[in-house]
Amino acid sequence: MAAAPDGDTSPDRASRARVLVVEDDTRIANMVTKGLTSRGFAVTVVDSGQQALDLAATGAFDVHLLDLGLPDIDGLDVLRRLRADGCVAPVIVITARSDPRDREAALQLGARHYMLKPFAWADLWAAITACVG
Repeated sequence: MAAAPDGDTSPDRASRARVLVVEDDTRIANMVTKGLTSRGFAVTVVDSGQQALDLAATGAFDVHLLDLGLPDIDGLDVLRRLRADGCVAPVIVITARSDPRDREAALQLGARHYMLKPFAWADLWAAITACVG
């Protein structure tokens, strides 16, 4: 395993990762938070694109889980702005949008994974581990 920027090569680095969850559906946000915190992740949840942009600018997160259907800013626009602002943290899109054009746009904008709701917990865990492990 390659060393993380902080030099950490321990196998449980993924379980200590800081995750920003950008999800306006409280039920889904709570489910994801519960699952991630039970595995040792530090989780912060926001329910709007602007909040996501503000927090992402701090550089405090190892990975972002991003819904596309946000109330204020479309998730693709959030992703576009994250990249334009120099944010290099991996982004995993979790969305109900099954249109292949949305998937293509997200991946072209730098999303590492594109997962459809409902998703399997094992798939989410694997995607996060691939990003931060």
